[in-house]
Amino acid sequence: MDRFGLTQSDRFRVESPLILHPPLPPTRRCHGRQRRAGCRFLSASTASICVPLFHFPPPSTTTAASAVCQAPSRPPQPYSTSLSRAAASTAANIVAILIQYPRMSQPTVILATASYDHTIRFWEAKSGRCYRTIQYPDSQVNRMEITPDKRYLAAAGNPHIRLFDVNSNSPQPVMSYDSHTNNVMAVGFQCDGNWMYSGSEDGTVKIWDLRAPGCQREYESRAAVNTVVLHPNQTELISGDQNGNIRVWDLTANSCSCELVPEVDTAVRSLTVMWDGSLVVAANNNGTCYVWRLLRGTQTMTNFEPLHKLQAHKGYYILKCLLSPEFSEPHRYLATASSDHTVKIWNVKVLRHQRWVWDCVFSVDGAYLITASSDTTARLWNMSSGEDIRVYQGHHKATICCALHDGAEATPS
Repeated sequence: MDRFGLTQSDRFRVESPLILHPPLPPTRRCHGRQRRAGCRFLSASTASICVPLFHFPPPSTTTAASAVCQAPSRPPQPYSTSLSRAAASTAANIVAILIQYPRMSQPTVILATASYDHTIRFWEAKSGRCYRTIQYPDSQVNRMEITPDKRYLAAAGNPHIRLFDVNSNSPQPVMSYDSHTNNVMAVGFQCDGNWMYSGSEDGTVKIWDLRAPGCQREYESRAAVNTVVLHPNQTELISGDQNGNIRVWDLTANSCSCELVPEVDTAVRSLTVMWDGSLVVAANNNGTCYVWRLLRGTQTMTNFEPLHKLQAHKGYYILKCLLSPEFSEPHRYLATASSDHTVKIWNVKVLRHQRWVWDCVFSVDGAYLITASSDTTARLWNMSSGEDIRVYQGHHKATICCALHDGAEATPS
């Protein structure tokens, strides 16, 4: 049996993806601070096939290590001179918690969910048993992320981010990041776990050194930020906001290098980037996904080439979109979670909850998908059959986000 309790014969068997739509004619790209509204995309109505499918480009020839976790030769250095004192203070807090709450043995698969019932729950992936509950009384948890080394869980709330020790029974966070002034809607980590990024409804994108209590860098989006993702090159953040803007933040130049608007005044709800940096997908409040090929410009800035406009959940919010990870190759998929009670896998299955589906995350090999829903459950789906093989029940209100880490621990560079 594997880490989710399935035998080899039950696992991932999918047919090759179908060939898709013809390519678009050349369009003007977005350079510098230029702004585009209503970019031209291939409409689903012009397609010659009966279902909207992607024709993904082949993987880059770059090695996996350099494509996914290639930090810049000179990474951003936003950190203050008081960093050593702050790091010492943080270490003291962690030591004090570990003395009071001894560390547990680390599970192979870390699965956590959060709910409107103001709790965070950790689950045994195979049995579905909840083995730890953290009370989170200050606010709801909007987003969660596990550090690459599997040691900590970041929970984004209103208006703070709390960092919890995954392998401790302590109900207290080891660190709190508090300089946002409204709901924190996005959180994630650099591939080595050296720094964290966040986006908030206060209209800012921030970068945090995990050793320090304050924010080291801030970017103004001028509208509530709903989603932020880190490009695999580790030098660019891409954000989407309530006014429909998508912006690329160049961390080396410390500025916005590109800005575009797929639909004016239609909120961008979620962004996802392919593991090799070849594609980006944006999902909005009208149920539409926009797909671009990412190209590197002559001045190392990312350019967007429109590929496809997908009516994934017409008339409903898309709450999360997610491209499959590296180890699902050669198969490449897009998952879209929606207020229409479904998760759609393009092009595999339609997975159904009883109410809104807020969040989803692939296993490291793309063979499974975890979803979080307003029906109070999280579910584990087998991608080969489209069936839910495990239901995680315990929350008393809507389950609105989930986090999963079932891969190897990242080793510091």
